[in-house]
Amino acid sequence: MAEFLCKIAQPSGLVIEEVFNANTEAELRMRFVDQGCLVYWIKERGRVLSIGGRSRGGGKIKEDQFMIFNQQLVTLIHAGLPILKSLDLLIPRVENPVFRNLLEDIREQVKSGKMLSEAFEAQGVFSRVYTASLFAGEKSGNLEEVLKRYINYQKVSSAVRKKIIGSLVYPLVLVVLVTGLLSFILTYVIPKFQDLYEGMNATLPGPTLFLISLSSGIRSSLIVVVPALIIGALFLRVWWRSAPGKRFIDGLKLKLPLLGNVWLKFSISQWARTLSTLLAGGIPAVQALETSIQASSNQKISDAVLAAAQSVREGKSIAKSLEATAMFPPLVVEMVEVGESTGALEHMLASVADFFDEEVNTRVAALLTLIEPAILVFMGTVIAFILIALYLPVFSLSSQMGH
Repeated sequence: MAEFLCKIAQPSGLVIEEVFNANTEAELRMRFVDQGCLVYWIKERGRVLSIGGRSRGGGKIKEDQFMIFNQQLVTLIHAGLPILKSLDLLIPRVENPVFRNLLEDIREQVKSGKMLSEAFEAQGVFSRVYTASLFAGEKSGNLEEVLKRYINYQKVSSAVRKKIIGSLVYPLVLVVLVTGLLSFILTYVIPKFQDLYEGMNATLPGPTLFLISLSSGIRSSLIVVVPALIIGALFLRVWWRSAPGKRFIDGLKLKLPLLGNVWLKFSISQWARTLSTLLAGGIPAVQALETSIQASSNQKISDAVLAAAQSVREGKSIAKSLEATAMFPPLVVEMVEVGESTGALEHMLASVADFFDEEVNTRVAALLTLIEPAILVFMGTVIAFILIALYLPVFSLSSQMGH
């Protein structure tokens, strides 16, 4: 049974984007029709390839490659070249075979009369934020400006993400080193000392006995623990990818002490910047809200935005709709309300994103200044305990021999 990513409108009018299981796309489509749902699109999960990520088939399009293509496309459009001619010039210069094959199919679809946005969306690969931006640019006749906004949005989002990931590298390296060192000591060094003390018939103090028992327990249970950890990790990975699992984990992230507020602001920042880009491109509010759902890295935020989009569809303001979800900080609601009343909503959302990005960077930097010495202190304490526990019997024997 295959997994399909689907966008449907339920009979109540609620538009959802979920993963469903079915044997074939036709079977799933018929199931939705029988339920009275309107099907927007259905894409098999095996075909989905995120920019910067790897598909199940092994293909990969790097963010930098996609960015360069869009920058070149903007340059050719600015020079006055038609879309089809621009694609003819760019495709031979694309080195990535996966990306080049996709672009060749897009060119054929454009040649047959489809809009550029429709051709990109038909691939089932590119984000809705990108395809919606293309659609808005084509409808408004200002594709060049819309693409420039999208490129700037991608640059800022990528820079923030890389900065945060870069900040986490050193603590992760420390954790890996500590784990490796302790594993080596517990499984190799301590057994050597154990054999030595057994040969000497020495009376071992409490800390040494505890350390030897811990080492023996770990070594004897490796044959059970390692497979169990692997199976548990695989199960957790599958469950994490499911809709209930993702909602639970994402909800847990927001409740974590110290880090929960950082996760919330980072997710809202991603969403706000995306919505700002879509609104600036001329996309209607409801469609922009529904499209911006893809940008948030947290399913809880995505669910809240989806509920807000439904409220806006029913006639409520965006600010009131966001406030009703109880997921967005008062600052966000107030900024959106001011933006709606002044007609500068996209600028207010961009300001929210900039403000939260700065807060996230500051908070992460502050946490790292605490985490790094904490890891070093923990490592030093554990190593000191191990050394003292291992050499206590040596000290005892030396004192007995001296008497």
